Amino acid sequence: MFIPCEDAKRLIKEKSAQLVDVRTPEEFAMSKLPGAINIPLQDIDRVGESILDKDLPVIVFCRSGQRSHMAMQILMSQDFDQVYNLGSFMAWHQCPDI
Repeated sequence: MFIPCEDAKRLIKEKSAQLVDVRTPEEFAMSKLPGAINIPLQDIDRVGESILDKDLPVIVFCRSGQRSHMAMQILMSQDFDQVYNLGSFMAWHQCPDI
């Protein structure tokens, strides 16, 4: 299940949600979303807890939504309560800024 981009932008603005790009560093370098941090999927299970705040919502995304879905499941297994999947980073550009 994906979070609509309007809702994701609202969570960032109103709840200080953390925007996490789970693509590779090379993909991240080619196209970044404003305010996003890069934690590649292969690293999320071992560094997610040390970088991300469990008290704040987390919005994950990638190129297609598949890796971000896996990242969401990993974070939820680490007791992150508020994890949302934006899906593709392209979704970000399909709605207005809030």
